[in-house]
Amino acid sequence: MPPFALPRRGLLAVPFLLPAAARAVEFPDRNIRLIVPFTPAGQTDILARLLAQRLQEGWGRPVLVENRPGGNAMLGADIAAKAAPDGHTLLAITLAHAVNASLFPQAPYDFLRDLTTLTVLGSLPLVVVVRAGAPWPDLAALLATARTERLNGGSSGTGTPPHIGLELLRRAAGAGDLLQHAPYRGGAPSITDLVAGTLDVVVSNLPECLPQIQAGRLRALAVTGPARHPLLPTVPTAAELGVPQLSITSWTAVQAPAGLPAPLAERLAGDLRRALAEPVLVRKAEELGFTLSGLGLEESRRFVAAETARYAALVEEAGIRPDQ
Repeated sequence: MPPFALPRRGLLAVPFLLPAAARAVEFPDRNIRLIVPFTPAGQTDILARLLAQRLQEGWGRPVLVENRPGGNAMLGADIAAKAAPDGHTLLAITLAHAVNASLFPQAPYDFLRDLTTLTVLGSLPLVVVVRAGAPWPDLAALLATARTERLNGGSSGTGTPPHIGLELLRRAAGAGDLLQHAPYRGGAPSITDLVAGTLDVVVSNLPECLPQIQAGRLRALAVTGPARHPLLPTVPTAAELGVPQLSITSWTAVQAPAGLPAPLAERLAGDLRRALAEPVLVRKAEELGFTLSGLGLEESRRFVAAETARYAALVEEAGIRPDQ
C-alpha cells in the first residue's frame, strides 16, 4: 500500500477504560489544551472539537480547543512544539504540516524532531472540480486542454493539500507552466471564484466543494482517494480514470511535544483511538466526509514520516516555493 493511502479501520466501540499499567501514569492532573492551528469552523477544527468532547468525558478534565491560526499553520505547531511534554498539550495537524517541513526549512521548530505523532485520526479525499458550464466533461478532457492552453487553478494557500493536489494534476497533465496556481486565503474564496468563472479548476477539499456540487454549480471530475467516496458515489477515482499519480488524501492527526514519556504516549494514543470509536463522533465525522482510521502509535508515526518524505521530494522536484 502506498504511504499516502490510509487503510480503512473498523473502530471497535469499546469502553473508555484503561489497562492497569496505563492508569499508573498520573494523567491528567489539570486541563488539557488541544491546539488547532487553523481558524474555527474548518474541517480540522470541527473534528478536533468532536474529539475533545469525547476525551473530556473519558478523562474527567476539560479539553480546551485553542485555535491558533497563522504562519501557514506553523504558529500553533510552534506553540505545541515548545510546550512541556507532559500530555497536557496536544496538537491537531494535517498534511499541510508534513509539506511545511520541506517548504519552510527555516521554521522555528523541526517537525520531525520537536513533535511526536500519537495517532492519525482519519482522512478525506480531494475532488477535482470545475464550474458546471465548463467545457470539460471529464478528467481526460481537462488534462488534454491543460497540455495546450493556459488554465488558472486555485487553492486554499501555498503548501495546502489543494495546492499539492493542483501540482499533482499539473504533473499528470504534463502542463508545465500552462497551469497557473493562484493561492487564496482559505478554500471558500477559491470555490467562490471557481463558480464565478475566475478560475478554471480547483483540486478542493471535499467539505469545501460538496455543497456547490450538490447544488449543481460545480462538476466533480474525480476524487483523489484510493476508493470512491460515499458522499460522491458516482464520481470515479483518478486511478480508475488512468491517472494514478493524482493520488492524495488530506489527513488529520494528533501530535504532542517530543520527549513525551513512552508509557504516557501509549496511553494517549489508546485514549484517542477509543474516543474515535464513539458512535456519535463516528456519525458526525462521516457526515463531514472523513474516513476515520485511528492508526496505532507506531503505524501513525511511520505514516506521517512517509508522507513528509513523499512531499519533500515533490516540493524539491517541482521547485515549489512559499511565495508561489
